[in-house]
Amino acid sequence: MLVEEGFERVEGLLQRLAMLRNWSRQTLAAYRSDLMDVHTFLQTSKTTLFDAQTEVLALYLGTLMKRGLRASSIQRKRSALSTWYSFLQQEDFREDHPVRNLPKQRRGRSLPKNMSEDDVNHLLKAPDIDSMHGLRDRCMLELMYATGMRVSELVGLQLGCLDMQAGVLRVVGKGDKERLIPFGEEAEVWLSRWLHQRPQTANAFVFPGRAGKAMSRQNFWLRMRKYAEEIGLKPLPSPHVLRHAFATHLLNHGADLRSVQMMLGHANITTTEIYTHVSRVRLHQWVDAVHPLGGDA
Repeated sequence: MLVEEGFERVEGLLQRLAMLRNWSRQTLAAYRSDLMDVHTFLQTSKTTLFDAQTEVLALYLGTLMKRGLRASSIQRKRSALSTWYSFLQQEDFREDHPVRNLPKQRRGRSLPKNMSEDDVNHLLKAPDIDSMHGLRDRCMLELMYATGMRVSELVGLQLGCLDMQAGVLRVVGKGDKERLIPFGEEAEVWLSRWLHQRPQTANAFVFPGRAGKAMSRQNFWLRMRKYAEEIGLKPLPSPHVLRHAFATHLLNHGADLRSVQMMLGHANITTTEIYTHVSRVRLHQWVDAVHPLGGDA
């Protein structure tokens, strides 16, 4: 209880920081969790998140290694602390920044999981389109692969965001940033078919769930997992893997990196550049497999 009561002052400032930076609820929850973890640790040192010094914060980060956290998780918590103390400086709560000189965790850049074009085609054809749910699922899979939308953007898509004549849709992504994404002829065919047979309710969502709400991300993931199991895909892909496949396959076929960045909604092009690396990896694997002097020769 004392830990929770001591965190109330932090929570108030955290809410203000979230408002100023236009954080989503998920982002706010992640920062709250990270800061709560530090706050609990600091109780043993009789200090707080407002006056903690570099030495005790370095000790905290060291305990994370002993707990077996990955470098990426430790770096995320360090980043949360850095954001917190930058904000305290801006608000004149303290003059120094105790995290600035703490070493960052070096982490390898992991490649996103990917699906082959054949695997994607098999997955798209898995739903039974003679049923209402199957037709809906086929349309959702086609639209996600055609646009690279995030699953949260897909399930939250509303009818007013579709422009069937122009072949584009409008989504609101991270940070409430809007972007227009074109969709191809194949996705348009399935979207038109679904809209024609979609239950005519007052629901504003393209893919309505229960009680007039949007379908949940978890529900869509379970549906996609079911189809992947039925066709024997291993490992089982998540909806996010379909977004990765969209980007990788576009680049494999000569798409412009900047255009892919815009469609994915990445704020920084360096985030998109990882897909060019994925393409190069696939190319090297292909050369090794078929070249007379390749690794399998």
